[in-house]
Amino acid sequence: MNLSGSNIKIEKHGRKGYMRNMGPLDFKSRISERPGDIMTLASSEVITIPPTMPVIGAVRAMLDHGFRRIPVTDAGTHHLKGIVTSQDIVDFLGGGKRNLIVRNKFKGNLLAAVNGSISEIMEENVVSMNVKDSLKDALSVMLKENIGGLPITDSEGTIKGIVSEMDFVFLLSGIVTGKTVEAYMSKKVVTAPSDMSIGAATKSMINNGFRRLPILRDDVLIGIVTASDIMRFLGSGEMFDRLVTGNAAEVFKAPVSLLVKRDLIFTRSDVDLGEAASMMLDKNVGSLPVLEDGELRGIITERDFVRAIAD
Repeated sequence: MNLSGSNIKIEKHGRKGYMRNMGPLDFKSRISERPGDIMTLASSEVITIPPTMPVIGAVRAMLDHGFRRIPVTDAGTHHLKGIVTSQDIVDFLGGGKRNLIVRNKFKGNLLAAVNGSISEIMEENVVSMNVKDSLKDALSVMLKENIGGLPITDSEGTIKGIVSEMDFVFLLSGIVTGKTVEAYMSKKVVTAPSDMSIGAATKSMINNGFRRLPILRDDVLIGIVTASDIMRFLGSGEMFDRLVTGNAAEVFKAPVSLLVKRDLIFTRSDVDLGEAASMMLDKNVGSLPVLEDGELRGIITERDFVRAIAD
């Protein structure tokens, strides 16, 4: 898909941008170093949950709103207490280190565990930003801490917003950067065969710290499964009923190809980063596999766009 020179409208969090037919732009100029400018990019409409919310309630809140992360705040003061991500949920339900809570505290009773409070599995040592920080501060922290989202609080610890990697992708959308996908994509891609079990795919993601896993059938890419896809599957009605009634093994034996729901959205290595950013926003995806002659050559993710801006 060639977006160069076209007038393609992109919307995200109420912001609008257009792909412009222009020469290369120094996109670093879009990263403000002025104190307080973090809120110009961050979303101020933040959904939060209390520490007492059951795990399954947090799962439903994340699925209902399409979030990959959700801050945990004190119900009275709205002070930031923790954060939970789709990876944490998958870790908890899928047999990662957080699954030890199920085995040790709840004696393997998953029904009791998912009705336990989210405080059991949330990350308490939250890396956050202050409303007085700059966009450059947020960019630096994301890269240093290797995290995809930062809650933003005021001086009293009350949450005021959240900024994510996708917000930085927005900064690159609609401009010609003069930098290509090839310069920032990951060329060594861990994949999974379509007949791999959901359990094995889940453990692969947990053990490698991945948020997504490309799925191949006969060496042909058929789609990408994310931590949110796995969370949605495990939290769905029938699958969840099987999990909590003791038939978890049956659930995890299903092939991972069952989770491939989206049409395959991909790009080429010679595409400009601004064009790729527009495509990600337009299709609401967090990564783009890079295909050449039908073969998977790499993958570019939100994190790669953050790296590109920082370079």
